[in-house]
Parts: sequence; C-alpha cells; structure tokens
Amino acid sequence: MAVVRRTARDIRSDSRLDVLHVVLSSSEITRNEIAQVTGLSAATVATVVGELLAVGILVETKVSLGLVGRPTATLAMNPAGGSVVGIDVAETYVRAFLFDTALNQVGFVEIERDEHLLAPDLMVDMIGEALDRLLEQEQVDRDQVRGVGVSLPGLVHSSAGPSVLVPHWAWRTVDLEHLRERVALPLVIDNPLKAIATAELWLGRGRFCSNLVTVNLGTGVGAAILLEARIARGATNSAGEWGHSLLVLDGRPCRCGRAGCVEAYVGVPGIQQTLREIDPEHALLDIDLQRDFIGAMAAAAEADEPDPAVSETIARTSYFLGAALADLVAIINPEAVTLTGWTAWALGEHLLPAVRQHVREQAPGLSGSDLELAMSTVRGNSVATGVATLALERYLADEGLITTRTPLAL
Repeated sequence: MAVVRRTARDIRSDSRLDVLHVVLSSSEITRNEIAQVTGLSAATVATVVGELLAVGILVETKVSLGLVGRPTATLAMNPAGGSVVGIDVAETYVRAFLFDTALNQVGFVEIERDEHLLAPDLMVDMIGEALDRLLEQEQVDRDQVRGVGVSLPGLVHSSAGPSVLVPHWAWRTVDLEHLRERVALPLVIDNPLKAIATAELWLGRGRFCSNLVTVNLGTGVGAAILLEARIARGATNSAGEWGHSLLVLDGRPCRCGRAGCVEAYVGVPGIQQTLREIDPEHALLDIDLQRDFIGAMAAAAEADEPDPAVSETIARTSYFLGAALADLVAIINPEAVTLTGWTAWALGEHLLPAVRQHVREQAPGLSGSDLELAMSTVRGNSVATGVATLALERYLADEGLITTRTPLAL
C-alpha cells in the first residue's frame, strides 16, 4: 500500500479545521484560548484566524479592553456567511434542513414517503422537491447556498464509483449523477453513519472523546465510529454496518439475506417481530407505518396503566441491544457510546437503564465498567446536521482552506 505523504498544505488544513472545531463548540472564544485548547502556537492561530476572517467564515463579535497590552477580540462562527443544506433520506421520509454557516438550523421541510416505493427516479425527484420547498419557504436564493449534503443509506464507494447497497434500493452511479443534476448546487453525498460521526465530531461527544461510538436506531441500525478522533470509513465507506453483525446464530431472517443480524432484533421491524412473538394479536401490530408504531409504543410505555406486552417488548429489546453493544465495546473499546435516531429519541429513556446493565454484565473484562452510555448530545436530526457539515467542509475545500474532502463529493 502506498504511503500518503502529508504536505505543509495538509498540516495548515488540519490547523484550520482544529480552529473551526474549537470556535464552533465554544460559541465565542479568544485567540489565546484557541491556542490553549488546540495546542497550536499563538502565531499559527493568528495566521489561521486571519485567513478565516478574510473569507467570512469567522467574525469578531466583541473587543475587550484590558489594563495593559492590546485589546482582546472574541471570535465566533459567522452565521452571515451563507447557507448549507442537509438532506436525510430514509426509508420512511425525506427531511431537508437549512443551516447558516455557523451550523444553526434555520429551516426544515419534511416529505413523508411510502417505504415500499424505492425507484431511484422517484426518490431523486422527492429530494429535489424537498430542496426547492425549503429554499422557497425560507426565501433563500440558490446563489446563497454554499453546498448541499445528501445522506443515502448504505452508500459505498468503490473503483466502479459510488452505489447504494441497501436491499431493494437499486441505485447506480448514473442515478447519483441524476441527483447531482437535479440539485444543481455543490453536492456531497454520504451515508448516514458517516454523517452522524461528523456531527458528533463537530458538535457532540466527539469534541471530548477520541474514541466514540454513536448507534443509530431506526428501520435499520448502524454504528458511527470515531477512532482516535477520526471517522472510521473503511475501504469502501461501509465501516459501521454493525446492524448486520451476528447476534443470534440461525436467528431471525434479516433483510440483508443473513439470519440473526442485530438489525433483525433492534431495528423497527425487529421490535415489531418481538411484540408479535409476545402477543400475536396486539393492537399495535395493526399500525402500518413504522414511525407511527414506535410512537404508539412510546405512548403505551408512558401510560399510567402499563401494557404488559409493550413492557416485555422493551425489556427484550434492551437485552438484545445491550448484548450487541457489549460486542461492539469489546471490539472498539470506546470511551462512550451514545444513541441517536428516531427510535432512540422515542424509546431511549425506557431502553437505557436496562441496556446499561446488560452492557456492564456482558462486556469482557473492565471494558464496560467506566463506559459512558447515554443519548447523543447532538439534538435534532444528527444525520442532516452531519451531512450539512460535510457540505460546509466541501465549501471550505473549494475555497482552498482545507485539503480534506469527502470521497463522495459530486
């Protein structure tokens, strides 16, 4: 394997990203404080900050006058630097979010979609419609948009080009090219796990943990992994497909074609199957849409009169999730594991106590004893936030400020 040599330009790029991460996570901060947090020299910080001020990414918010020496300026991300869009495409919806360049959410559009209609051309049109609606709703001109990020489940990258490897999603490189044409703005595509990892790195626990796993719970499940403060992508961008690791030998059939996958037990269809095994005639099993089913599960769990079948379903799901996480903890040895995704937001408080116990009991040695297990601190839609952040990184790369580009930029 060829060794990639780092240039002075790459080092300067990393310094800019370090400064941006610190400013973004601190809201307001001085140059001296940036140097203390990052470990960069005062001269390097001064140079990098000057460059970012010149292109309008950072802004000086106020100046404090001391008794001696020069005035001290406070720095922040510049929300007036334009807009970026993050679009989360899932089995049951398309959600488009508008952010300013300080990554504050300023607008949102959602289009519910039939989870059985998966033709790429229909989905491309739906993504384009969501983008058009969002910009019209927020009265944003297209020339103000610095970039658009789109998250597609199962997106991988190979020598033959990017493709979507999700059962029944027959996307090819040509379909992704049609998406680029429909969006007609600087575009980055990536899969949800890499988007979540990016959001955690910029805005969540990844600011404080070098080794972190964020588990996304929804129709499918997966693990966004940070190793030594870097996103684990793997050879084809498919690292983190923990949902298709083995939980039960010769267990339930999974949509990937295997039997006994984690997803078959803690993905929404798996939770439905658990309830079906407990009470085949339960009324919640008549709910057609997955999001409505999970919402009804949460309502039943919070009701004054407990539903025994729902309580047992949550208990079994906690056991499955805890056992699967114990394997992940054994392999990754993270400092923290966080949960995100629409199932986690609905059921997390009911799952977490038992999941913590199961992880501690089943993780080998002491790997689970000091582990932090909690909900993600990235609020809202972390997939859309993360993929919008990737779009912002792409914009910075186009401006010549960083050399790190996502391999799935179009």
